[in-house]
Amino acid sequence: MSWIILIIAGLFETGWAIGLKYSENFSKLIPSIITLILMIISLVLLSFAMKNLPVGIAYLVWTAVGSVGAIILGVILFNESISFWQAICILFIIGGVIGLKLLS
Repeated sequence: MSWIILIIAGLFETGWAIGLKYSENFSKLIPSIITLILMIISLVLLSFAMKNLPVGIAYLVWTAVGSVGAIILGVILFNESISFWQAICILFIIGGVIGLKLLS
């Protein structure tokens, strides 16, 4: 169950990372409020996951899920580009997370 909570926490991290872009330096009220709420939810879920997972593994997975999610949404929402080699590196990050889960 801790792994599921951790993945969900990472998805909320993705949400607040994207929210930072929409808040424009916290100058837009509604996106700023949503971003802050997503931050709180993400951190609370991370803390729950850390009750049963080592802090280093939990933090690494949380940031990996958030980072990969932010990259994917950046491509979709903001028309950002990634190169072939960047995509390969992202796949290594995903593979690392899967490996951590399988070996835990």
